[in-house]
Amino acid sequence: MDFQQILTEIHEEVQSFAGQGKVADYIPELGMVDPRKFGIYLTFLDGKTFSVGESQEKFSIQSIVKVLAVGLAISIIGKKIWKRVGVEPSGHPFNSLALLEYEAGIPRNPLINSGALVVADILISHLKNPQKDFLHFVRRMAKTENIQYNKQVAASEKDWGHRNAAITNLLKSFGNIHNDIEDVLDFYFHICSIEMTCRELSQAFLPFADHGRALSITGEFLTSSQIKRLNALMQTCGFYDEAGEFTFKVGLPGKSGVGGGIVAVYPQEFSVAVWSPRLNKKGNSLMGMKALELLTTKTGMSIF
Repeated sequence: MDFQQILTEIHEEVQSFAGQGKVADYIPELGMVDPRKFGIYLTFLDGKTFSVGESQEKFSIQSIVKVLAVGLAISIIGKKIWKRVGVEPSGHPFNSLALLEYEAGIPRNPLINSGALVVADILISHLKNPQKDFLHFVRRMAKTENIQYNKQVAASEKDWGHRNAAITNLLKSFGNIHNDIEDVLDFYFHICSIEMTCRELSQAFLPFADHGRALSITGEFLTSSQIKRLNALMQTCGFYDEAGEFTFKVGLPGKSGVGGGIVAVYPQEFSVAVWSPRLNKKGNSLMGMKALELLTTKTGMSIF
């Protein structure tokens, strides 16, 4: 297949959706992003790459980082993580408190905010210098040192992070946060502020497409079995209460972020990252969702 031609066609076809959706302005720094941006980058396990649009421009990856965070946590503590966070889809908004109250402080999965905050707490407990060590880990995954926290975005999230603070306090009341609440929130806001390009994201998630080999992470290992489970979490929980829609239309494990990014993997073949800042009503990139639907439709490459 001519993948470059396919990406070019996708770029042209999604332009009809360019004016739809809304940038995530509830985090003021994110609201300043040019909503017209669009980029996509495809990386195959054999090293071949294809791209179109602003695929080399940095953006805040936001909740996409949750997959990397839980991957690192699993590499450190293994199955013990599942005593503190579940593996079921939430069916609720990503920042819901109601479900957390109902289920006595055990988040439904690690890819919603409450679950990611517990994962942040776990990492703080096990990393000597959490911010430095986590950034080093992400750089290793992406195979580049050119990745940083966006301090302005992190500060903006802190200034407007009242709901995440409420979630963390509720988790603490149930005994599922072990560290200082402010430390957990500060670490969480920073990791969500990480800026990457579509190329870097695609590279960072390439190991999740490779079931056949163990992945060495900062001296620890993710086994192929653990990678399989992380892909399952992305498939069922990666898009909050739109995970079913993404599975139905795209058919790949993936994760979205309110910065407009989406990353997805086709096991044993490729990883792909797409960025378009305008979000649909469920908080996922509108053009990004459509682009990935077109990708799997045109190539016939999905897990179903």
